[in-house]
Amino acid sequence: MASDGKLHAEIECKSNADKIWPSIRDFVNVYLEAFPPGTYKNVEILEGDGTHPGSVRRLTYGEGAPVVTLTEKIEIIDDEKRIYGFSIMEGDLLKYYKSFKARVQVFPKGEGSLLKWSCDYEKLSDDVPEPTLVKDFAVTGFKHLDEYSSKQA
Repeated sequence: MASDGKLHAEIECKSNADKIWPSIRDFVNVYLEAFPPGTYKNVEILEGDGTHPGSVRRLTYGEGAPVVTLTEKIEIIDDEKRIYGFSIMEGDLLKYYKSFKARVQVFPKGEGSLLKWSCDYEKLSDDVPEPTLVKDFAVTGFKHLDEYSSKQA
């Protein structure tokens, strides 16, 4: 019988919450500049504008990523609470998980910020490992977004 699970991560950032939130919220518009070359091969908007709830986008990752492609639907963007969340509709993760949802919330912390990331998933079988590689990739991604955001005016 498959099991449900949840992973969490906290990422301390030097960028303040008002600087890093736009980079997270508008990822589709900054990913080419914010990430090292080859991290993403393509981000394609399939529905909506790619930055609002209901938008659907397909991400194609470069070598070294835990997956090759994902199609995700933005479920929530709350500018006041700085929450961004999505669910996976198609792609490599669904070979292992019946469902996969992730979200991040940005909190002010001193002169910087604290990002709280979490994912909820349901394994297709008990043999499937927790998605720690996905968590690690997300944490690394947020560190790149922090570096990018700290250099913005």
